[in-house]
Amino acid sequence: LCFAQKDVFQLKDIEKIAPKEKGITSMSVKEILQSLVDDGMVDTDRIGTSNYFWAFPSKALHARKRKLEELESQFAESSQKKEALQKSIEKAKIGREDTAERAALMEELAALRQKKEQLKAEIDKYRECDPDVIEEMRQTNKVAKEAANRWTDNIFSIKSWAKRKFGFEESRIDKSFGIPEDFDYID
Repeated sequence: LCFAQKDVFQLKDIEKIAPKEKGITSMSVKEILQSLVDDGMVDTDRIGTSNYFWAFPSKALHARKRKLEELESQFAESSQKKEALQKSIEKAKIGREDTAERAALMEELAALRQKKEQLKAEIDKYRECDPDVIEEMRQTNKVAKEAANRWTDNIFSIKSWAKRKFGFEESRIDKSFGIPEDFDYID
């Protein structure tokens, strides 16, 4: 509509013209117009208290030209990348021709990799006897023992507090909270 008449319109003008010329219901003109504005196909500006809408063919032509130039530059970049990759593939193929010597070396490499995996598995079997692993386990056990004794301290403190505050017997507290009779610090 704006292209055809090359003019500026207000919403009320478009709502009158669009149903007659384009067969658009007047109820949906505002939505369609807003969609065109959002897509950048129709320009709008507020002058005073009125909104004006327009779309000139030259703007659309320039937008298409910019898009075409952008796509052409992307195409050129992609073509250059493709050529560079093809050259690197050709370069990588040099020295990797299928020969008997290469096949023998590949078999030897596969055998060595398999041997490496077997040796790793064997080392893992004896890992438990590794002095570093044993020392790490000792340190972990020491930390765990300190933590357990800290919690034991906390439990004894709470039992003491409960005895003072509420006058409970120690056996009653132990029974209520499921604390075993032989509960004590870890040596």
